[in-house]
Amino acid sequence: MTLPTDAAARKALPLATGVLDYFPAALAEVARLSAKGNDQHNPGEPLHWARAKSGDEGDALIRHFLERGTVDTDGIRHSAKVAWRALALLQKELEAAGAPLARGARESLPRSLCERRRPNPPRTDTGD
Repeated sequence: MTLPTDAAARKALPLATGVLDYFPAALAEVARLSAKGNDQHNPGEPLHWARAKSGDEGDALIRHFLERGTVDTDGIRHSAKVAWRALALLQKELEAAGAPLARGARESLPRSLCERRRPNPPRTDTGD
């Protein structure tokens, strides 16, 4: 689901007052986790969710849930990782049901798979 185009339907989705205002510290911690994770898994790249690097949201969520209330070795709370994985799981479910790919996500494949999927390699000669 993306935001509806109908004004009344958009107003029925209280993103600020129904989510951000409820959980400002928690969402800030999830944002901090996203930045730290991007620095770890995509060093030097703009912030994005590189989905090809991990797809076990359910299992990871439960592993971190078992450690809830504590801080992981990287300084991030396990509960923040639970929240991130829960959001990732929900986002993928909604996309499978027709929502567009999240703006900050990349469905990147490993280079070896990309090469195999390319029907014709790009031309390197210019014909001159």
